[in-house]
Amino acid sequence: MNKNQIAFVLTVLLMAVSAACAQNPREAVKTSASTAASPASSLSCAALETRTANAPEQKPAFAGQTRACAVKSNVAFDVAVLAKGLDRPWAVEPLPNGDFLITEKTGQLRIVSAKGEVGQPIGGLLPVGAGGVSSTSGQGGLPPITARGQGGLLDVALSPSFAKDSTIFWSFSEQREGGSGTSVARGVLTQDRRNIEQVRIIFRAMPTYNNGLHFGSRLASGPDNMLYITLGDRFDRPNRPKAQQLDNHLGKIIRINPDGSSPADNPFAKQSGAMPEIWTLGHRNIQSAAFDDQGRLWTVEHGAKGGDELNLIEKGKNYGWAVVSYGEEYSGDPIPGAGTQKEGYEQSVFYWDPVIAPSGAQFYTGNAFPAWRGSLFVGALREQRLVRLVIKDKRVIGEEHLLTERGQRIRDVRQGADGALYVVTDQTNGELWKITPKR
Repeated sequence: MNKNQIAFVLTVLLMAVSAACAQNPREAVKTSASTAASPASSLSCAALETRTANAPEQKPAFAGQTRACAVKSNVAFDVAVLAKGLDRPWAVEPLPNGDFLITEKTGQLRIVSAKGEVGQPIGGLLPVGAGGVSSTSGQGGLPPITARGQGGLLDVALSPSFAKDSTIFWSFSEQREGGSGTSVARGVLTQDRRNIEQVRIIFRAMPTYNNGLHFGSRLASGPDNMLYITLGDRFDRPNRPKAQQLDNHLGKIIRINPDGSSPADNPFAKQSGAMPEIWTLGHRNIQSAAFDDQGRLWTVEHGAKGGDELNLIEKGKNYGWAVVSYGEEYSGDPIPGAGTQKEGYEQSVFYWDPVIAPSGAQFYTGNAFPAWRGSLFVGALREQRLVRLVIKDKRVIGEEHLLTERGQRIRDVRQGADGALYVVTDQTNGELWKITPKR
């Protein structure tokens, strides 16, 4: 090779190296699993999570999909304990007058006043059954609830037209012949707020199964005024394939009209053999659901050992479980037949490994904390903290952990009309906290 040929080759190599260095970072998102950067090397900042992953051999599909940059908002805030003595509270729902609806997993629905006064369980009537007979309930007037394992009285949500019709929705694990299942009921809160009337069950997840695990379930009213219901796969291995099948409700997000009927524009409404209420499939156990200010639905679902997922939910999409998943079995073994990527299955926007055990989520839109506006807050059970995610262009660009010093399992977080954040803790002597700017 003469000098001119050598010079030509060196020039070509230099141009190739320069092009690689100048590559748009966003294009790196398209990197395949086999060549994706490791969690530690995919960030140009210090990651908040530094512990060893449960499945360290697994690589994220794109930079920033796990182990987000540690961020600090430097927001000073006070935490006031508004109420104590709640029995395993599962959800907090602010009322327009400043009071709160609180569900207790053991079967009680209560109102806690803005001053922290804990009311008696709300009573009412059972729904009319198949035989046309209604009866009073021994569990505060709600339909029959089985408080077994992860089951019980779960979420509660106001109707979008609550100011006019006083209607509320609630989800619970319903005792049925042969087992239990996630059900959703609706009713009208009486003017004195002591009872619920016109109670009826508008949705029952099928099939019924006999264990106390993975019921879901969060309720979220969308900008389309439809009710979205998140459901678990009921945990046991024989149920896992059902999350990928359309003839059942397990491992799905459901979209129904407020009266319980199925909207005609649901993605599988006209598909033979498919449950018409299904909106998305391939979920493990979703206990967090929130709409952002653009009307997009985001969920956070429990992974196995590693692999808690933040997902941006889109109509008719398949989110993978248990074909695509990060993490591993609780035993430490790989999830049988699963990989981290496969064509036709959605990637999570973000995942945690190790897990946080997420429950309850809220996008912050208030004025009390301008620095937090647009952040997604997620309650963490296992990690006993409130997680704040900073999201931009459908990617998590920062993570902050709050309330770690309190060492409490955060079950739910909601924003009040006053811009404060309200949190309930998962314990037999549960508490309701109010987070406000520091005075």
